[in-house]
Amino acid sequence: MLAPERQSRILKELQHHEAVRVADIAAAMNVSEMTIRRDIEVLDQSGLARKIHGGAMRLARLSALEPGFLLNVDKQLEGKLAIAQTALTLVQPGMTLALTGGTTTYQLAVLLAAEIERLRSLTVVTNSLKITELLYLQQGGSDLKVIVTGGERTPSEALVGPVARMALKNLNTDICFMGVHGLDTERGLTSPNLLEAETNTAFIEATTRLVVLADSTKFQVRSLAQIAPLAAVDTIITDHALSPAGKDLFASRVPHFIMSPASPENTRKNS
Repeated sequence: MLAPERQSRILKELQHHEAVRVADIAAAMNVSEMTIRRDIEVLDQSGLARKIHGGAMRLARLSALEPGFLLNVDKQLEGKLAIAQTALTLVQPGMTLALTGGTTTYQLAVLLAAEIERLRSLTVVTNSLKITELLYLQQGGSDLKVIVTGGERTPSEALVGPVARMALKNLNTDICFMGVHGLDTERGLTSPNLLEAETNTAFIEATTRLVVLADSTKFQVRSLAQIAPLAAVDTIITDHALSPAGKDLFASRVPHFIMSPASPENTRKNS
């Protein structure tokens, strides 16, 4: 088992328990206690968990607390895959795309990597280290171009701040696929990270069409910093689990509101 998998497993345990013991986790994964201690050290330094004597403790969840990539990558996975499949239908060869940091945008990048030969001459602008690494490893001999903004790294593996904003200032993209921490009818798109909110605003200013990828758990969630009002959004793509009331509430506020079917196969049939 690789380190990211072990660390994700530890974070999953901390979702159900306030604290976990090194000995218990090591036995469950059949690895040494020293290995688990190193994993906990990484999680502590990344701000994802708190190292305590003999184990790790869960961090309190506040509006200003930013969840890390490993903590969220497996959450609502079915919905994220369906959202990504739907988003893929908006991509045409030759486009310049922007992909912000996030686990749903990452799933879209996985699909883009698998379609590199069909989607010729794509340019992808991103501030996500995970997306950058994925596309770089998969591009092979294709003509895919990946432009990385630079900036300060966040727990969600995104690059933010003045460097990222300056890079985006001189760029233009056809579509920006944006992941968000929360969608609120009054406050719009929000993030727990002030610098990420400012960087995502720069992504919006640099694009022709803003497409928000948000699973059903993100609706009516208000985080610390506003990215943009709902009026800035052209399209919201979510999963089938959103309630009818939630759909009615948000669909009337954006030009295009798409609920992805339950399975990727159904998404292809309905695209």
